[in-house]
Amino acid sequence: MKKARRHYTTFSIAGFTYWEGCIVLDQLKIGTELKLVHEGDNKFDAYAVAIYFGEHKLGYIPRGENREISKFLEMGHSNLFEVRINRITPEAEPEGQVGVIVYIKSAITL
Repeated sequence: MKKARRHYTTFSIAGFTYWEGCIVLDQLKIGTELKLVHEGDNKFDAYAVAIYFGEHKLGYIPRGENREISKFLEMGHSNLFEVRINRITPEAEPEGQVGVIVYIKSAITL
């Protein structure tokens, strides 16, 4: 039996303090779907991948964990990934408040 998706990686959102995470934290729930956007023109990290909840930028995939995903997004494979919140810990320091899981979606129709 083929899987619809497969676990790829998990991490906490980097830069959560500096973007709009605190504005929408009360709207986020475990299971909420997020969007990844490659930022090839980012002057701090050529492999930067921003994470969005609707129009709100929450932060980034941590540096060092973004290289491979960045390459796929840069080449137009944004539909390859399913990204969801898997942990919310409001009492943690901001960089550890929201955990994300990234799945690779199957290209095989089930």
